[in-house]
Amino acid sequence: MNTALSPLKDIDKSSIGFSAPSNIALVKYWGKYPVQLPANPSISFTLNNCKTETVLDIKRLDKPSSSFDLEVLVDDKINENFKPKILKFFKRIEAYFGFLKDYHFSIKTHNTFPHSSGIASSASGFAALATCLVKFEQELAGKTPFNYSKASFIARLGSGSAARSISGPMMVWGKHQDVKHSSDETAVVFDDIHEIYKDYQDIILLVDRGQKQVSSSVGHDLMNNHPFAKSRFQQAKNHLSEILAVLNHGDLDRFIEITESEALSLHAMMMSSQPYYILMKPQTLQVIEHIWAFRKTSGLPVSFTLDAGANVHVLFPKAHRTKVLEFINTQLIGFCQNEHYICDNIGQGIKPLP
Repeated sequence: MNTALSPLKDIDKSSIGFSAPSNIALVKYWGKYPVQLPANPSISFTLNNCKTETVLDIKRLDKPSSSFDLEVLVDDKINENFKPKILKFFKRIEAYFGFLKDYHFSIKTHNTFPHSSGIASSASGFAALATCLVKFEQELAGKTPFNYSKASFIARLGSGSAARSISGPMMVWGKHQDVKHSSDETAVVFDDIHEIYKDYQDIILLVDRGQKQVSSSVGHDLMNNHPFAKSRFQQAKNHLSEILAVLNHGDLDRFIEITESEALSLHAMMMSSQPYYILMKPQTLQVIEHIWAFRKTSGLPVSFTLDAGANVHVLFPKAHRTKVLEFINTQLIGFCQNEHYICDNIGQGIKPLP
């Protein structure tokens, strides 16, 4: 990845806004190397409705600062809790943007989904911020078109999974022999998919909205000396090879087998690490068992996946939406905290804000 472009324009003020969606991995990434490089490749659905909207107000300083000059506003209120994460991110990306200490940055951000809902807000948040910064760099240099690859590269330095939130409908992150131009440094679009996946649905059941007892960053680090790490990484590579063909041909039965196996393997790594821990809740298991029973009795291709948390993503083709919603509202809603769930579907990535 090239370093920053030399500024060609003098810009005193600018305001740039983008939305970026979260994503849900089908083949999971779990374990990483410095700096933010994946131990195994992954593939994800880009979501559509669950997104972060970020406006970056930029003002040139009278003279360059010795440190980063920024403020963070969440839902229009100053939020000091997020500032250390952004400062860490700016330090990581300073080598790729030569202008960061020449400007004051006011970062105004809002999520369209509730906090602690089991949706990767770090992915959407850093993807949106990275996109704004890349867009500003291109304003300075008078460059077009937008550099999606650099946006993915920069987003990854904030949160690994953010690399997969730049485009859609699906993105592969991590070097893999079966994916052209794949890389550990950026995610690439995978759109060679069967029609049935192009409007796939994801309903997120909010089983538990509390703070996770072990963060994803700690969980990734625990893979460094994990007794099953080598086997897990090979499993993910094999599953990625297979799911590419499954997505191309529309084999829903095998899609279900691979994605559910990946979800359970992810949590098996947590339960067999040292120290071990469990992020699923009793309701998570009850929901899974109900989905299995419903799939068997109805014959509908309804499946689940999990992120690094207790909440359950219910995946299915759009054609079955009415029956699946009826199933959720009659059999699963009681397992959701305050009967909350979120309806989403496959999306296309970043969008400029009006």
